[in-house]
Amino acid sequence: MRKLLTILVAVLLTASVFAQSPEKMSYQAVIRNSSNQLVTNQTVGMQISILQGSSNGTAMYVERQFPTTNANGLVSIEIGAGTVVSGNFTTIDWANGPYFIKTEIDLNGGANYTITSVSQLLSVPYALHAKTAETVTGTITETDPIFGASVASGITATDTANWNNKLDSYTETDPIFGASVASGITGTDTTNWNNKQDQLIAGTNITIVGNTISATGGGASNDFYLGQDTLGGIVFYIYLDANGNQHGLIVSKTETTAQWQSTTSTTDATRSWDGVYNMNLMTNSPAKTWVTSLGADWYLPSIDELSILWHNRFHANKGLNDVGATLLSSTADYWSSTEYNATRAFLFTFLSGLTYNHGVKTDTYSVRAVRAF
Repeated sequence: MRKLLTILVAVLLTASVFAQSPEKMSYQAVIRNSSNQLVTNQTVGMQISILQGSSNGTAMYVERQFPTTNANGLVSIEIGAGTVVSGNFTTIDWANGPYFIKTEIDLNGGANYTITSVSQLLSVPYALHAKTAETVTGTITETDPIFGASVASGITATDTANWNNKLDSYTETDPIFGASVASGITGTDTTNWNNKQDQLIAGTNITIVGNTISATGGGASNDFYLGQDTLGGIVFYIYLDANGNQHGLIVSKTETTAQWQSTTSTTDATRSWDGVYNMNLMTNSPAKTWVTSLGADWYLPSIDELSILWHNRFHANKGLNDVGATLLSSTADYWSSTEYNATRAFLFTFLSGLTYNHGVKTDTYSVRAVRAF
């Protein structure tokens, strides 16, 4: 008897990509005659059967083909593309296996099959089997208890439509915001800010012209000069710090006469160069009361600061005269804030420029205030 040796390459082709394409499965076999010689370049008749359940099972599908072997005795066919004898290849339920493939051969190219071979399809044609999952029928109901208890389970189609269309609305009801200054900001306010239309009111010694703001009374660090009328008084002393910025002293435009103390006592206001320090320690002082009435920055000068004022009295008096203010006396004794002892304090004599004179605190002498910048 002649025999058939087959090398099966059951390579699965997918179910049709296009609806019009038939479902197929590739199959290859090497054909040999009874002498074990390759049957080459010859047309052979083949009948292919798909058996269900066993090698002797029911033939679910049978077809015939007449392929030609190549130079190596190999035939390559596509099961499902031959002439159908029985069954329908496309309706085979590959999940209901096992399945076997039965091959019958007629070496003369006819239908007189003398060689038979049966082998199991160990691998289900996956693409053909997968087609059963292409369609899900029936109704799927979500029964996940965790999802059912979550906030997300309450989201409706209307909610998603509103989100997509940006139709949701929100009203600000924050009582803190409602009570704040910010709640009163209007569209006009923001427009004015954006267009730089807000009105600025110039303060003392400040000038606003268009978009330019400038100091007119010594506001800039290096705009002071001797004899200048600024900050309520006249500049009489200027010096520069390590960074080149101006500092100095200003004398008040008015003066008075008063006691250093109405009741004498020791104050420890003994610094010869620091009037601010001294005046902070002075008590029961009519002179201090008058000076502080001029403003928070004014103080009774120390004895050294009075000496500076005397040496620069030309610039002080010229500036005072230019604005019609009270000139420094050329003969008066001025109280300093520097204490001499419990009953006496230093005086500066403008007639002679003496700094070592001192008077009884309860006596009345001239008082002139200064301030620093």
